[in-house]
Amino acid sequence: MAARTVTTASVTSSLLLAAAFSAGCSGGGNNTSSAEQGEPAGTPALSRAQAEQVLASYSDRANQAARRFNGTALGTIEADPQLSMDVAALKFRRAANQRAPKVEFTPTAYYIPRLTGYPHWFASAVVSGKGKQTLQYAMLFTQAREGAPWLLAAAPYSGEDVLNRVALAPDGTATPVKPGAEGLAVPPERLPQAHAALLTDGPRASGAALLADGAKTSETYKALQQGEKTLAGRGVTLSSRFSTTPYGVYALRTKDRGALVWYVLKQNEAYSSSKPGALTVGGDLLGLAPARAATTRMDTTVLVQYLATVPPKGRAAVAAMYRKAVAVHGS
Repeated sequence: MAARTVTTASVTSSLLLAAAFSAGCSGGGNNTSSAEQGEPAGTPALSRAQAEQVLASYSDRANQAARRFNGTALGTIEADPQLSMDVAALKFRRAANQRAPKVEFTPTAYYIPRLTGYPHWFASAVVSGKGKQTLQYAMLFTQAREGAPWLLAAAPYSGEDVLNRVALAPDGTATPVKPGAEGLAVPPERLPQAHAALLTDGPRASGAALLADGAKTSETYKALQQGEKTLAGRGVTLSSRFSTTPYGVYALRTKDRGALVWYVLKQNEAYSSSKPGALTVGGDLLGLAPARAATTRMDTTVLVQYLATVPPKGRAAVAAMYRKAVAVHGS
């Protein structure tokens, strides 16, 4: 995992809107089983000792890749969407001539579900940094098939340990929740579409009411609208749309009979301006294209990982996220 940085936005970069996400601050598991009553079905994805080895190996190799700005090496320990996002983060650091500091992960808990098929997966609550720089990660590792390597697929983060809400069986295992599971405020598989609709079209969009107001939902939409107005006053037109991705969802049962759900959205931003110099590749986009790649138009692709809490009744709330621009095209 490339060391995370929080940067401010400039009016000529897509990071103008990134601040809206940071200020408030997954391959599908469709073939996993979910024990709605009683003990979880299936067998544990791996042992606790094996999970510890997976995380330790990942930490060592991620730091090596970061020191060498080696995105290819990340491909041996990460899967998309994490891989595309962290490779983009390495490109940013190389372009900015910033060495990534050594990241030391302190695991606080492992959440290993009982599964009946592949992909196998598990989650780990991990702390990184000290003092005001402390971040709590909800790391999701996956194994595509028997004998395949364990890869980090997602790692949304926040200032709190969200995973401590996961319910554990007497044997210490967690219970996976099917993407289409009923008995929740919203089935996990419906969250991405509802969230994308809210961020694109606002609180009145279809399905938007399934998500609670907050910094990563309604407040983000307001900030995006304000950002468009600010840019318009400076001769830049911006349109932004969110959509679902092919990465699917993973979910674990929580102590209140709800679920914690990992999912990913894609944001497409289109900037245009007839003013010379109004569009430049900077901020979070640095390293993805030459600074003067855009003259009158710039299109960006951003991936956003989310971890949401879904109660049995009420509205889902976004508890953690990781956002990163991964592509820029200018003309």
